[in-house]
Amino acid sequence: MSLRDWLKNGWLSEHVASREEIADLLGLSDRNLHDCGTPGLSADWKFNIAYNAALQAATAALAASGYRATRDAHHYRILQSLTFTINAPQALVRQLDAFRKKRNIGGYQAAGRISDMEAQEMASVATRVRQLVEDEIRAAHPELLP
Repeated sequence: MSLRDWLKNGWLSEHVASREEIADLLGLSDRNLHDCGTPGLSADWKFNIAYNAALQAATAALAASGYRATRDAHHYRILQSLTFTINAPQALVRQLDAFRKKRNIGGYQAAGRISDMEAQEMASVATRVRQLVEDEIRAAHPELLP
């Protein structure tokens, strides 16, 4: 399977990214990485902010590759696309999917289900994803970065 196959399945649409868009997405990721370390926030909220940092970075990678995720299973597709956009190891993609499911519980179903350790782990993974995305964009699409 490839991103072209995803496009044929209707899971993606074609997209032409701009430098400004990529800078904005990576800037959002950076802001969220900073904000998830704010003292006094609940572990649930820190986790959610860090998750959003990873999601924004993954969105930048997908946009730089010429695509956008459609609405159906939006977050799932964006995170799974890291396999193609940055050649992410399957273990990383599986971990992000587990975090996506955990975030849905903590964000929509029940408070207090995320530990401080999980929030720190999510922040660490998000930081890694952010760096991997920038490295790949710099290598494959340098015109999209300053």
